[in-house]
Amino acid sequence: MTSKSALLRSAAIGVMMTVSFAASAQAATHKRVVRANPAAAANRQLMDQVQALSAQVQALQSRLDAQAQAQQAVQAQVAATQSAVAETQTQVQQVVANSESVEDRLENVPQTVLQTLGEVPKPKPSWAESTSVSGRMYFDLTSVSQKSNGVKVPVTGVGFDIKRFYIGVDHKFNDTYSANVTTDFQYSSAISSTELYLKKAFLKANYAPYLQVRLGADDLPWIPFAEGIYGYRHIEQTLTDRTKFGTSSDWGLHVGGALGQYVQYEVAVIDGAGYKAPLRSKTMDVEGRINLNYQGFVLAVGGYSGKLGKDTQGVTNVFHTASRFNALAAYVKGPYRLGVEYFSASNWNTITTVAADKSEGYSVFGSYAVNPEWSLFGRYDWVKPTKTSAPTRKENYFNVGIQYEPVKIVDLSLVYKRDKLEKGSLSTGNGTIGGSIDGTYDEIGLFGQVRF
Repeated sequence: MTSKSALLRSAAIGVMMTVSFAASAQAATHKRVVRANPAAAANRQLMDQVQALSAQVQALQSRLDAQAQAQQAVQAQVAATQSAVAETQTQVQQVVANSESVEDRLENVPQTVLQTLGEVPKPKPSWAESTSVSGRMYFDLTSVSQKSNGVKVPVTGVGFDIKRFYIGVDHKFNDTYSANVTTDFQYSSAISSTELYLKKAFLKANYAPYLQVRLGADDLPWIPFAEGIYGYRHIEQTLTDRTKFGTSSDWGLHVGGALGQYVQYEVAVIDGAGYKAPLRSKTMDVEGRINLNYQGFVLAVGGYSGKLGKDTQGVTNVFHTASRFNALAAYVKGPYRLGVEYFSASNWNTITTVAADKSEGYSVFGSYAVNPEWSLFGRYDWVKPTKTSAPTRKENYFNVGIQYEPVKIVDLSLVYKRDKLEKGSLSTGNGTIGGSIDGTYDEIGLFGQVRF
């Protein structure tokens, strides 16, 4: 602005000097006009130049005035913006100073209003929103060759079996209480019959992670736990279940939970005859388990003691108490699943006989997941079912196979099984096998499960 004013003053001084010079020239010219007329034309030309220069000065002044006005407008706009920003900052500070939490605001709401809002009925949730349905089916399409003393016997042949079909309904009442009902359907050519049972029917109370109580028929502490470690229940039952030295579910009181990050426990006080035969007897049986899980390693011990539901009223020939000890060690992590299970039992099948007996056995199993869809597996069982009364009787069982999992809910396995019992007979999950010399059971084919 200072430079522009100086420029304007310089231009004005120049014009004034030019005008003064022009006036002096005009006076001189006027004197000469008298003497010579040609000089008048030159004087007129000079005056025209002065007028043109004056017009340029006026135009320059007008432009400078316009620029000054525009600069004043910009300065006014900047001042207005700064004022608006300052006002906004003041408002934000007031909002922050006066802000309240939801709880603070609720404290200022009259209690009568809150009570009225609480009395407004809320829509009741549908029972279906707290109810879930699940299912699981074990099936096979296989060829069986069963022999007793070298001679083929039933169930030799080819057939399709539904070994198990579970339908479960679980309902949650609230965060503490829930209930479950699970049916167990079976058709098996091995027993030539169709059966339908209640596998589970219980009320559950989840009081804490370390205290969960179920009342009714539910999983027992050992066999379902061992099945989870083994991972191939649809191929075969685990050791104590397959050889009938235990059952997977029973009626009674079940308590369990987690004792910290690594330790779990389960205890059940039950009828003793299994979920297929709820009954009343003079005493109840007890089964328990405690296990440690750490970075893929699993160590577990368990036990059972009771009359297996045989001491009912009126029965007088109850001579022994059945007992069983279980142990399991395994490593389950990544593609690897390796484990060994052991049991020893006393008087499991001799509660009502005078003579006592003992039994024992072990199972070694393993699998390797080649990729998420394909896996290889195998297992070997050795059992002495009558260690005291018939010490030469023993069983050797194994299976081997390959499994394909096309989707998460379907497993398809090509399996070969071999079971051989020497010097007697034994009731197993595949039926009763044996003979006075020996008995064999060979099965090959497709096994699978479907889950939803």
